[in-house]
Amino acid sequence: MKMNSTKSGLMEKFLFRIAKQWIAGDTTEQALESARLAHEKGMDAIINKLGEHLTSKTQIENTVKEYVTIVSSMRKAEIEGGISAKPTQLGLSRSKTECLQNYNIIIEKAALSQAFVWIDMESSEHTDDTIGIYLDLFGKYERLGLALQANLRRSKRDLMKLLEKGAKIRLVKGAYRENKEIAFQSRKQVDQNYRALMEILFLKGNEFGIATHDSNMIEQAIKLSKKYEKKFEFQMLKGIRDELKPDLLQKGFSIAEYIPYGTNWLPYSIRRLKERKRNILLLGSSYIHSHRV
Repeated sequence: MKMNSTKSGLMEKFLFRIAKQWIAGDTTEQALESARLAHEKGMDAIINKLGEHLTSKTQIENTVKEYVTIVSSMRKAEIEGGISAKPTQLGLSRSKTECLQNYNIIIEKAALSQAFVWIDMESSEHTDDTIGIYLDLFGKYERLGLALQANLRRSKRDLMKLLEKGAKIRLVKGAYRENKEIAFQSRKQVDQNYRALMEILFLKGNEFGIATHDSNMIEQAIKLSKKYEKKFEFQMLKGIRDELKPDLLQKGFSIAEYIPYGTNWLPYSIRRLKERKRNILLLGSSYIHSHRV
């Protein structure tokens, strides 16, 4: 038992050494410092507090307060970007009404600084509620975006309906394990759907984020941007593909760094690594690049 505990502790320490590449730290101050550094490099910042499935009213209220503090502080520091929040960390596990109320509190403060608010997508049982929340809020605040996952079979249908309403979309591959009836299972299928959804965004979208570290997807987006003149940005995790970001900026593309922070870094990091085997190679490459003398 003691040996298993020791192994677990060593593994956690090892994961933390890697995870601190993309985790800003435990506090809002550390997240804002990472956002300031991103701003100095010519990038926007998207700050995300780690944690989900909150049921404690106190925890939820504290999370809302932190997001309010972040958008206010970004305005004072003249940092471009905004925040990204999961519905279940803002009360969806308690009720959709409570979740909506909390997003409204954040949006009211975000509007004062014109900060962008992204609604993260979670596992498939929350997809309908999350889209419903987005549509309820989008009419009140136009600087509001929604993540859609390319691994879900339904995403093309959702994307078409959302774009008809002028929605702003962040396209991600998807980090949640889903069954084969709901989601594509192979990397090849997910990549094919990501490309297809990306083409729809360039054809019919207005303002959107291409969230990927995949060189093939980035190259495809660059090609599409030459054919369709659209307002979009590449979104990448803090500390990942840092060797590529300056090159994209120099070519005139916009980049937003996604900056997670908080004490719940372990489950998030494990999910990131499990999401795609290729992520491990990317993380390793980024780690080596960041430690070159």
